[in-house]
Amino acid sequence: MKYNIRGENIEVTGAIRDYVEKKIGKLARYFDTEPSSDVNVNLSVYNDEQRIEVTIPMPNLLLRAEVQHLDLYAAIDLAADKLERQIRKYKTKVNRKFRQEGSPKHIFAELEKEAAEENAQAVAEADEVEIVRKKQFDLKPMDSEEAVLQMDMLGHAFYVFTNAISGDTNVVYRRKDGRYGLIEPTS
Repeated sequence: MKYNIRGENIEVTGAIRDYVEKKIGKLARYFDTEPSSDVNVNLSVYNDEQRIEVTIPMPNLLLRAEVQHLDLYAAIDLAADKLERQIRKYKTKVNRKFRQEGSPKHIFAELEKEAAEENAQAVAEADEVEIVRKKQFDLKPMDSEEAVLQMDMLGHAFYVFTNAISGDTNVVYRRKDGRYGLIEPTS
């Protein structure tokens, strides 16, 4: 993994860099081959509160953790633990799904293409709509269960994907009651 460590209002010393690489590097044990992903780490300090944001874009999965703590090293530990939980949760669900279908046991290590998800946000001002950000991404074919898992991993309220069975573009979303909804186009 290639580390991109950046500091805001803090100098990233060699000791901090080594600690981040050591902690995040331990996640490699969950993969058959070490991922070639970039690890983006943003360290910042505001009002004596240390904050770390870690983003690891991988094929078909985006790992992300954001932690605030009074101690920087404790924040790094908590972020690494959060990422580890995400990997275990995703790996367990994916392996269970493919075991049931008779596919290879270690499908998690064989993920092929990258799918980083962030959707465009719109702000309405008076009678005019202004698009303040535009993103483009590949829609990966998947079932609704995998789309819900991806949405939860990203921490978003909705997720756009291509339905693997019908080939249509679908949206899964989190409802106010905590359950999930699916939007499909009419035929």
